[in-house]
Amino acid sequence: MLFADRGYDYDRYRRLLWQRGIRPVIAERGQPHGSGLGVFRWVVGRTISWRHGFRRLRIRWERRDDIHEAFLGLATCLITHRHVQRLC
Repeated sequence: MLFADRGYDYDRYRRLLWQRGIRPVIAERGQPHGSGLGVFRWVVGRTISWRHGFRRLRIRWERRDDIHEAFLGLATCLITHRHVQRLC
């Protein structure tokens, strides 16, 4: 399943997704807001903003991809750890 906003509401995109076996959930152009898709986008945006809280990840200073990816993984672990601590 793929969630998308109104900017991707074209039959061409829907057909391409169905051909790949992906069910598109795309907000329709011209319809009033309130489809509920924003709930899922907020989760993604929130997670990206949490990662930007780590200064080293805000601007990519590392030249090597593997080191940058390691810092991304470490940031994700720290975010998850903090979230689990709040729940306990």
